[in-house]
Amino acid sequence: MQVQSFSQENVAETATSAVTPLAAADIDATFRSSSIDLISKPLGSRILSFSDEWFAAADNLTTPTPPVRKPGIFTHAGAWYDGWETRRHNPEEFDWVVIRLGVASGKVKGVEIDTAFFSGNHAPEIAVQGCFSSNDDEVKEKGFEGWETILGRQECGPSRRQAWVLDKMTEKAYTHVRLLMYPDGGIARFRLYGQAVPVFPEAVDEIFDLAATVNGGVAISCSDQHFGTKDNLLLPGRGVDMGDGWETKRTRGPHVDWAIIKLGCPGEVESIVIDTAHFRGNFPQEVQVFALNAEKDPGADDAGWVEVLPPQKAGPDKEHFYNQDVLQNVRGASYSHLKLVIIPDGGVKRFRVFGRRKV
Repeated sequence: MQVQSFSQENVAETATSAVTPLAAADIDATFRSSSIDLISKPLGSRILSFSDEWFAAADNLTTPTPPVRKPGIFTHAGAWYDGWETRRHNPEEFDWVVIRLGVASGKVKGVEIDTAFFSGNHAPEIAVQGCFSSNDDEVKEKGFEGWETILGRQECGPSRRQAWVLDKMTEKAYTHVRLLMYPDGGIARFRLYGQAVPVFPEAVDEIFDLAATVNGGVAISCSDQHFGTKDNLLLPGRGVDMGDGWETKRTRGPHVDWAIIKLGCPGEVESIVIDTAHFRGNFPQEVQVFALNAEKDPGADDAGWVEVLPPQKAGPDKEHFYNQDVLQNVRGASYSHLKLVIIPDGGVKRFRVFGRRKV
């Protein structure tokens, strides 16, 4: 694939839009069907630098799982916390941490800050800045002057999940963000919701994963995600355990579960990979795939879905490869969405859709 060429001309200038606070109960509904967490650790985001992490490591901020508490557990620095916590009495205006996004670049729709279990030592206020740069070494320096505001200064509460949605998603794409904490304290998790701005191959006939999160793919809906979220289907790699796949609850009687994937761009499907890594006693009995070309995101029962992979027997803990000798209705066709069906239920680690983009 083409190597990203970073330059300020790649993106348009934009001003920070107004923001709307979200109640904790509204965060998932607002972001999870149309956005991704651009700094999710499984995507490959990296902590580049920070002002301080005396009590708890900045690396905890991007852990994908919810924060946990271990009361009564102490380290050499103090009480153990699942988050980022700095020393008291910061002589500077704020503490900070610089993060490289897990995608080539991304446009920002909103910010989540979770101060779970930080009470009396939580961050009183936060802000978020962004920049577009190809130079990690330059960006991580304290004196770097290329930052611009994404989210202005916002008040935080103790042991609370809170978020702010930008009234208008940024027009500019960012490669790095800096989280500011005024003046010091603790934050359990930091999420940066938005859309990946992928780098597609220059050659139109080059085959790549059209569904991958890093290429702009988004899992927009599913029938159930009781044990593992649909968003995991599009992550890079094969994961570490059952916890980072898509898994539905057990059912009784005739049933199917499904997940709808919006491709990073419309394309002609060449092959499909369905990976059941780590799912050994809870993999689906069969898998099936449908496809659709639509301008708006479809529902599972909308007219127009075309079967591209008839039901296939699935096995435990393995990658299942389906090429054009098994696929149907794909040659010369362009699709924007695919629907993965598992029969009757179970777990899938990754869903890959290799093909050529249509321009």
